[in-house]
Amino acid sequence: AELLISKQWHTIIADEAQALKNGATKRSKAAMALQADFKMVTTGTPIENHLGELWNLFNFINPGLLGSLKKFNERYAQAIENDKDHATQLRLKKLLRPFILRRLKTDVLKELPSKTEITLHVELSAEERTFYEALRRNAMENMLKAQQEGQAQAGAQHLQVLAEIMKLRRACCHPKLVIADSPLGSSKLQAFEELVDELIANRHKVLVFSQFVGHLAIIRELLDKKSVSYQYLDGSTSVAKRKKAVNSFQGGEGDVFLISLKAGGSGLNLTAADYVIHMDPWWNPAVEDQASDRAHRMGQKRPVTIYRLVAKETIEDKIVDLHAHKRDLASSLLEGGEVSGKMSVGDMMELIKESAE
Repeated sequence: AELLISKQWHTIIADEAQALKNGATKRSKAAMALQADFKMVTTGTPIENHLGELWNLFNFINPGLLGSLKKFNERYAQAIENDKDHATQLRLKKLLRPFILRRLKTDVLKELPSKTEITLHVELSAEERTFYEALRRNAMENMLKAQQEGQAQAGAQHLQVLAEIMKLRRACCHPKLVIADSPLGSSKLQAFEELVDELIANRHKVLVFSQFVGHLAIIRELLDKKSVSYQYLDGSTSVAKRKKAVNSFQGGEGDVFLISLKAGGSGLNLTAADYVIHMDPWWNPAVEDQASDRAHRMGQKRPVTIYRLVAKETIEDKIVDLHAHKRDLASSLLEGGEVSGKMSVGDMMELIKESAE
């Protein structure tokens, strides 16, 4: 690293630059220390969560343009994310425009086959509903108690709500992801099994994404029992094994490829698959779209179908509603759409509440 930092490079290009979005990480700090006459970043998701990520990318390619992070938050981010200030959004967009070249897939891949997206609402069993409702009520009680007693500061309260939300999201996938020795089965896993059986019977190949590695482990167990051939990768997969799994799948080895969303959502060419299954919805639909594009990309000759499995009348339904009603923050700046800001504690509490509450 010291050798790279000591040199003055002519050009540095950071591909999949969303990996540098967090300025507090060692990876980002190391990248910022590199010196070059010209720097460029390429990414399909310049903003995944908040505007601070965009600031960090510009701090790499054009430091000083957006001021310090503190000034940027005061001047732009707070007004855009919290107050939905359209005038401030336009000022920031005008400032960034000369430095951004945006290409849409439809602009460069004229012959790309069609893509169909289907949301499958999975009805939970009575036992699963009871289990989920008990978790939801407990989460509400914990949060209301903390609010009444004034125990949690804003940051701590935010983390507490996130922890409760994560527990509910896991319960939607499989009760065992919340209580390891739970005797309950999973309606979503059953729906997945039926879908995969049908796809394999019709000679299709499938990419399966989940944000939970534990969920993928349960799916692996199911596929092993059924003697279904598959490839696998998550964040712990070495570069060599990752490359081998991709090459093997593209070469015809495996009917299913199990992939953790964050580890395999970009940088992979998996056009051997013509079906994609998202086992659980992610906050930002742009991240899901980028994962789906592992199959729907240059080299794909067949129509691609994308299934999203959503547990009916749960927090997953509400997350999908966020997809429908809030546009990606990057698109709002690049195309002038409505702004999707960060979620407050109150916004997250609404996800836990029952509709009638």
